[in-house]
Amino acid sequence: MINHPNNAIYLASKSPRRSELLQQIGVKFGILLLRDSASRGNDVTELVLPNEHPVDYVARVTAEKAHIGWQMMRKRSLPERPILAADTTVVFNGCIYGKPADQDQALEMLSTLSGQTHQVLTSVALCYQDQVWQVTQTSEVTFCRLSVAQIADYCASTEPYDKAGGYGIQGDAARFISHINGSYSGIMGLPLFETAQLLSKVGL
Repeated sequence: MINHPNNAIYLASKSPRRSELLQQIGVKFGILLLRDSASRGNDVTELVLPNEHPVDYVARVTAEKAHIGWQMMRKRSLPERPILAADTTVVFNGCIYGKPADQDQALEMLSTLSGQTHQVLTSVALCYQDQVWQVTQTSEVTFCRLSVAQIADYCASTEPYDKAGGYGIQGDAARFISHINGSYSGIMGLPLFETAQLLSKVGL
């Protein structure tokens, strides 16, 4: 275990859900944005590589976020703290479902997931000094059979468009979910058990 004297971290994510989850377990943190006018060239590309397995994809993107976060901290001469990064993706039949770009894509995603069980993969990485610790958590989510009207009503809201798979378990889509197997917080975007285990590596 590495002793971290500051007792606070940087969260390399603008996700309000991840912030809420860290607050839930009493972690002190500041938000470290990976994209700004001075760092466009370093932003993480979330494109899936040819023949990339979903587990490899989500782990790679998360590790890139943590690495870039560490670079950003040093470039901006910020106080040195551990960098926590995460990425979440939805997988069905081996296909990766990211954030829908528009309403048509959201409609297509939810129509596909309707009445089916899919996987939610969230990878978490903690970067501090010359070390990186990482874990990927997998949960299963089962949707009930959705009507065309239910899908259309949900996609007419703002909820689907910043979430992998086009839905948020903590929002209105909760009424569509008949069963989960795994981590509720992981499905939200930050598995708290695994995150706490990583933070213990730096004495938090």
